[in-house]
Amino acid sequence: MEGGNSPSLQLQQLPLATAAVSVQPHTDSFSYKENLIGALLAIFGHLVSSIALNLQKYSHIRLAGSKDPRAYFRTKTWWSGFLLLLLGELGVFSSYAFAPLSLIVPLSAVSVVASAIIGIIFIKEKWKPKEFLRRYVLSFVGCGLAVVGTYLLVTFGPNSHEKMTAENITRHLVSWPFLLYMLVEIIVFCLLLYFYKERNANYIVIILLLVALLGSMTVVTVKAVAGMILVSIQGTLQLDSPIFYIMLVCMAATAVYQATFLAQASQLYDSAQISSIGYILSTTAAISAGATFYLDFMGEDVLHICMFALGCLIAFLGVFLITRNRKKPVPFEPYISMDAMPGMQNMHDKGIAVQPDLKASFSYGALENNDSMPEIYTPATLPIVQEQHGPRGVSAPPYRVLEHSKKE
Repeated sequence: MEGGNSPSLQLQQLPLATAAVSVQPHTDSFSYKENLIGALLAIFGHLVSSIALNLQKYSHIRLAGSKDPRAYFRTKTWWSGFLLLLLGELGVFSSYAFAPLSLIVPLSAVSVVASAIIGIIFIKEKWKPKEFLRRYVLSFVGCGLAVVGTYLLVTFGPNSHEKMTAENITRHLVSWPFLLYMLVEIIVFCLLLYFYKERNANYIVIILLLVALLGSMTVVTVKAVAGMILVSIQGTLQLDSPIFYIMLVCMAATAVYQATFLAQASQLYDSAQISSIGYILSTTAAISAGATFYLDFMGEDVLHICMFALGCLIAFLGVFLITRNRKKPVPFEPYISMDAMPGMQNMHDKGIAVQPDLKASFSYGALENNDSMPEIYTPATLPIVQEQHGPRGVSAPPYRVLEHSKKE
């Protein structure tokens, strides 16, 4: 009986073992398919957003000389860019619901590559053959490196997938790795904010580090909100949970403060430096936040982690080369300095300068209040003197000029 029953038991257990073995490839295929959907949505969103911003910039440039500062609101080009921008941001937002956070964040290099290509193709600028090598070759190399880095990121990205339910998000929120990460981030953020506000340390690295730390929390909350919306659409309602609204408020608050620091950085530094340094710092901080909150790299082998890190480094180098060769804007000069023109340094022999000082405004001397000007700039008065006759009948001049010295 035992010998006769054992083959039948083995035959009954064989399909179960086969089914158990076949589950893992199906799960891997499904995870890879979700990664691909998320990556394609992110690439599409960044590409469309880049086109939209260039359309709006083109509209602003065309109407730069208009008397109405908001004339671009009445153009189809600006509104087309605005609608495309909304579509692109919606695509990037949706991508966080499918793919891991550490995979989606580095794909923002696509917007830098797209902006560089659009600028090279559609810019109306005359250039010489010698300037082409100096200005554009490194940009093309940077675009190639960014594409290679993006390919490595998509191929070797993390495959960790879990449903963004309220229970899972709450469990990640109170986990000790994320609490430790938040403690370190709050301390670093407070120190950077102290040096920036109190010590006037307006270095670009400090400002963009503040942006990166806020941005890491923004992408964490964005993935939570997008994932809970997707789970709700699939049939399990998550929008009635308090954690959803907590994440939504944190997402809006961190995004607003992040935009504030970016605006302050754009007033002090060139946009090319902000793009390259900001991309590197923000991507690094966001990947660290995703690895601690969502455990993106849990269960990944060393080869995949190393290749993913290599893809990030190649993308960093590509973005740096692209932004390094952007043409720097010429600073605005309020007036032409006469000191730089030979033979026009002085108006008089006494050394009175032709051009008045700037005095923290763009007003010229004739438009300023005379009460605040030195006495040397006030016009000389010509007092009238009564006509007098000399002894020989020769009349004296009707007036005389009073010469003013510097002491008077």
